[in-house]
Amino acid sequence: MDQTKVAVIGLGGVAQLIHLPNLLRIGTVSVTAVAEINKNRLNTIADKFNIKERYTDYKELLAKNDCDAVIIATPTSTHKDVAIECLKAKKNVLVEKPLARSSDEAKFILAAAKKYKKKLMVGMNLRFRPDAMLLRSLLNSGEIGDPFYVKCGWIRRQSSTQKWFTRKTESGGGVIFDLGILLLDVSLWLLDYPSVHSVSTKNFSHNTKDVEDTSMSFIKFKNSSVILLETSWSLVLDRDKFYVNVYGTKGYATLNPFRVYRKIDDQSMDLTPSHLESPLTLFKKSYLNELKSFIGAVRGLNPVFSSGEEALLRMKIIDSMYKSALWNREIKI
Repeated sequence: MDQTKVAVIGLGGVAQLIHLPNLLRIGTVSVTAVAEINKNRLNTIADKFNIKERYTDYKELLAKNDCDAVIIATPTSTHKDVAIECLKAKKNVLVEKPLARSSDEAKFILAAAKKYKKKLMVGMNLRFRPDAMLLRSLLNSGEIGDPFYVKCGWIRRQSSTQKWFTRKTESGGGVIFDLGILLLDVSLWLLDYPSVHSVSTKNFSHNTKDVEDTSMSFIKFKNSSVILLETSWSLVLDRDKFYVNVYGTKGYATLNPFRVYRKIDDQSMDLTPSHLESPLTLFKKSYLNELKSFIGAVRGLNPVFSSGEEALLRMKIIDSMYKSALWNREIKI
């Protein structure tokens, strides 16, 4: 079987620990080149994964390497320019979340994908967790009735200690961009992307100066469903906390741990599967499933999941979240 040639631009933690190891596990993939501005990191990582073609300038990679697809894992402030150059070079693109710092930047990337007729996917690994995919299937089959309320949260330390990560001009934002965007995506996906009515957000910056380190949002939709979303790097808890709870008209379901309950004659019936994988296994599988989905889309075997169009909708909601926090009022969309 022909190999799908993939290049990786940006060799930070997510590329080192997730993308490169997982790409090498997919039998139909060949990692043909990498690019990284830090020369020491470039050579160290390329040597570790036995990648011969290595560049400090990603534009040189695009000019010289005949890859079919590129994974962009650079700081958020570079996503727009790097993605557009990759699409212009006729490469299919997977951009690590978030797609951009704002919906305006996201529009330019999406326009380039359409202009050059290449596939654009954004890394949203939570929806690729096996338990999340099972939950989506249960919701679609009506097991808990019509879902109308998602309560979700993620409280943990920030994902990167690099300086750019907490500079708004470079990252786009704080904990909303780090953790909130993933929860927003999986919640919208589980609810099947209803039309948004309004957003109310409150942000706090207790341990940061330029970006928020705690955020709470209430999102209302035109079909009367709602999302309550909380994220934080700074709330004091005895351990990390991650949860997604979905309430329907006939029951409710949760992720982490995965549980499903259906109301029958005023009694709650437990529909939870007997075999459940560990949170660490689910986390690892989410990234591998995400990459397999992207490669499948590049090879024409499946559509693009977590598309540029969906990313633009997410960015519009996030823009409104920041406006709501700044202006201290509900923002109608």
